[in-house]
Amino acid sequence: MTHSDEEQQISELVARLAARFPDLTVRFIGEVVHGVHRDFEGHRVREFIPLLVERISERHLHRRMDYATAAMDLDALLRTPTRA
Repeated sequence: MTHSDEEQQISELVARLAARFPDLTVRFIGEVVHGVHRDFEGHRVREFIPLLVERISERHLHRRMDYATAAMDLDALLRTPTRA
């Protein structure tokens, strides 16, 4: 796999994940994906790196969404007046 092939796959990955996580910005998703991709710099075998980047990025984005949902739920709970 050439460097440009790998970069193309990473760009396509950002677009796919942006479609799957519409509540997150493309910029944030790109930062996550490129950050994970940078973790693989220097590895000689490049064939499966886009797949690994996708799996790791998905987990990270799911955690982000779970955190955001929990924070919104907590905020709504705290704003709800209690009945005495």
